[in-house]
Amino acid sequence: MSSFLIQTLRQTRKNFLRLIENRSNEELNVIPKGFSNNLIWNLGHMVVTQQLLCYAKAGLETGLTADMIAAYRKGSKPENFIHAKETELIKSLALELVDKFEADLDKGIFQRYDPYQTSYGLLLNNIDEAMNFNNVHEGMHLGTGLVINKHI
Repeated sequence: MSSFLIQTLRQTRKNFLRLIENRSNEELNVIPKGFSNNLIWNLGHMVVTQQLLCYAKAGLETGLTADMIAAYRKGSKPENFIHAKETELIKSLALELVDKFEADLDKGIFQRYDPYQTSYGLLLNNIDEAMNFNNVHEGMHLGTGLVINKHI
């Protein structure tokens, strides 16, 4: 796995965290007219999706609770106000799980992968393809966050 892919993942997460650093928790929960989600949901979705694409599809445990996965996985949307405690957890996991992922890649634990057809139109067959696709996915959500940020 290219260290550049990890650098890209980490930088995308840092960029998103920088985007929201001066926003109140109330602002992070605003769903602007015409949108179906908010800033903190987008970051939570990025965190959950990476864990599902890279760990769950490799038959490994994610670093997340079942409730968190349900709240932020593909097809979900913010159903309730996301309280400050959960917001802080999402923010901390955003970078902590990148560090863990990098360490796990170095350990070579990603030995198998259950192929996954994305709604984007790509079939993921291994951890390298999953990581490449995940970076595209996170870039899309960073872009969504940039637009939402302008509407708050």
